[in-house]
Amino acid sequence: MPTAVSIREVGPRDGLQNEEPVPAGAKVRLIDALSRTGVRRIEAVSFVHPKAIPQMADADEVWQRVARVDGVRYSALVPNTRGAQRALAAGFTEVEVVVSASDTHNRRNVNRSTDESLDDIAELIDLLHGAGATAEVIVATSFGCPYEGDIDPLRVAGIVDRVVRDGADRVAFGDTTGMGTPRRVRELLTAVRDRNAHVPVLLHFHNTRGTALANLLTALELGITEFDASVGGLGGCPYAPGASGNLATEEAVHMLHDMGIDTGIDLDALIDAAELAEHLLNKKLPSGVLRAGPRTRLTPLPT
Repeated sequence: MPTAVSIREVGPRDGLQNEEPVPAGAKVRLIDALSRTGVRRIEAVSFVHPKAIPQMADADEVWQRVARVDGVRYSALVPNTRGAQRALAAGFTEVEVVVSASDTHNRRNVNRSTDESLDDIAELIDLLHGAGATAEVIVATSFGCPYEGDIDPLRVAGIVDRVVRDGADRVAFGDTTGMGTPRRVRELLTAVRDRNAHVPVLLHFHNTRGTALANLLTALELGITEFDASVGGLGGCPYAPGASGNLATEEAVHMLHDMGIDTGIDLDALIDAAELAEHLLNKKLPSGVLRAGPRTRLTPLPT
C-alpha cells in the first residue's frame, strides 16, 4: 500500500452542479472552508455555458471572491476552447477537460461525438500549454455508460493513447454511472498501463451502487495515489440518469487514515465543512461519516 495519497476535493464543482443553484456567497464559504481542511487540491468551478449548467453561471464571481490558501492547488473544468479561454483569463493554471468514452454520453453532454471532442481537445491542450497551464483529460463513463452499457477497457486505452500523443499532462478516469467494480478497475488500469505506464493517473468514483470504497481499495493495491472525492458525497452527473453520489471525501479520509495512509487532511475540519454544505443546501447529505457521529470515528494508526 502507498503511505500517502492525494485527494482532489470536487464538491464545489461536481457536487454543486448537481444541486439546485446556490448563491455565489455560499459557494465561496464552502470553498474557503475546504481550503482550511488540509486538502491540497480543489476543483473550484467550471466554465460552461449557463444554459447548459446554470449552477456554474457565476464561476467568475466565485473565483474572484475565494480566499486562496498557500499550498492548495485550485483547478477549473472546461468543456471546450471557449471555456479554457475563460479559465485562463481568470488566472487558472490547472485546467481539466472532459471527454466521454461512450459516444452517446458524449453527445448528450457536449453535443458532439467522442472523436470530434478529441480533435477539439488537441487544440485546447496547445492553447493551455501556450499560456503556461497544464491540461488534464478526464475520460468519463470509463467503467460503463447509462446509454450503451459496458465500455471496453481497450476503447478507453485508445482514448488515452490519443490524448497523450496530443500532449495531455495527466489523465483521469470517471466512474460516471457508478458501474465500477474492483474487476473493472483492475481491467481498465491494466489496459491503460500496458500502453502508457508513465502517465499520471487519477480516479473518480461514484457510490451509486455502493462500490466506491471497494474500488478505491483496489486502486490503492494497484499503486494509484490520486483520487477525486466530494464533501458529504455531493454530486453525480446531470447527463447520467440516476448516477448520483460521488465518493464522500470524509468516508475516504476516514478509511485511509485508519489504514495508516496519510492524506494531509484534518478529518474533523472536513466533517465541519460537510456539515456546512448540509446547512447551505438545507438537506441531509449521504455521507456515512456524518450520520455516524463523533464517538464512532476511528483513531488513525500511527504513520
